[in-house]
Amino acid sequence: MAWFFVKKEEIDKDQFNQLVIKAGNECLKRICKKPKRILLLPPDITRAHSGAGYVTNLLFHYFSPVAEVFVMPALGQHLPHTVEQNKFMFGDIPKERILIHDWMHDGKRIGTIDSDYVEQITEGAADWEIPVSINRTLFDGNWDIVINIGHIVPHEVLGFAGHNKNYFIGLGSKEMICASHLASAFYGIENNLGNLVTPLRHCFNKAESEFLLNLPDMYIQLVMKYNTGGGLVHSGFYCGDDQDTYLLAAGQSMKENINFVQPLKKVVAVMQGDEFFSTWVANKAIYRTRKAMADGGELIIIAPGLKRFGEQNEADRIIRKYGYAGTVKIKNLWKTNDDLQTYEHATAHLIHGSSDGRFKITYAPGYLSKDEIESVNFGYMELEKAMDLFNPDKMVNGFNILPNGEEVYYISTPSTGLWVKEKH
Repeated sequence: MAWFFVKKEEIDKDQFNQLVIKAGNECLKRICKKPKRILLLPPDITRAHSGAGYVTNLLFHYFSPVAEVFVMPALGQHLPHTVEQNKFMFGDIPKERILIHDWMHDGKRIGTIDSDYVEQITEGAADWEIPVSINRTLFDGNWDIVINIGHIVPHEVLGFAGHNKNYFIGLGSKEMICASHLASAFYGIENNLGNLVTPLRHCFNKAESEFLLNLPDMYIQLVMKYNTGGGLVHSGFYCGDDQDTYLLAAGQSMKENINFVQPLKKVVAVMQGDEFFSTWVANKAIYRTRKAMADGGELIIIAPGLKRFGEQNEADRIIRKYGYAGTVKIKNLWKTNDDLQTYEHATAHLIHGSSDGRFKITYAPGYLSKDEIESVNFGYMELEKAMDLFNPDKMVNGFNILPNGEEVYYISTPSTGLWVKEKH
């Protein structure tokens, strides 16, 4: 079972601080009484709103008097943080204590999820092995305590984010990220979203139990929701070193972060300009609303920070080359194109980012041009027009009636939840 957890309508700052310190104290009791080296593994800046950076800062200062403490953001294949982004997320942690995960070069293979298991667990959707290859720093650093800090929220690849995702995606190598993301995409994004244990989560749990048992690690898992005043607050804090820590937190997230709505004809979603700079991550607006969109509806994504498509140059090139062209077409192109086979995480991304023609996706970007947006099969709206029509300062989460009488559904932070059509 989890070491401890708190679940309530709103965890105030004082109690939140006490819970973080209690988690640190439990690490000293249960893992290592006199640690010399500690590794903190928070998510990256795309989850800055979760407070995970604040937790990291508290733990850094809690342990620093007795140990060397290092932080490695679980970047996955995302771009490394800038110095300014690290300050924004982690506060006054010295830059020399923040390590960079390089997914292309830092991997160490420690095992394999064999193809027979992958084929069985994905019901035949994928038939390849998944290499278990993660950042070698995890094994070569002589760590006395490893703390995973995560935000449990519905997720397109794993059903829910958090827990051992920090290892197998956040610190994953190219070969692992590519094989796992493609398997998940072929199984189907809408079959993954909001499910506690998806096929890929089964694979990751198997990998953790077989290859990471000797790690001196634990998990801090955060759950958030909107309060009655419309503010995003912490409602769950889970601490432990087992699967139950994840299952309890994800169970709470399932109840609080999945919003059942009537089919939505027009949705306006905002991807914050200080967190989301590429469609690679801003497309979360698509993932988290697609199960609620009415056929023939429109999703408008306001993204003032949007300046590129892919996180890396190669992924950006692939997105520009093929566009978000639909599942069937991308699967067929994957069979015959070397670049889609080499960068299979990008192939998976192209599948996830298409509505398959079921609803229209319109971007209002801060920097990308109309021609660029339309070249990848999205609609375009000028940012200034979108901000005028759907002013975030005037909109409320949920249904809004515009001055022209039109009804739209507004979502201020799509990455915090999942929207699903009501079952009748």
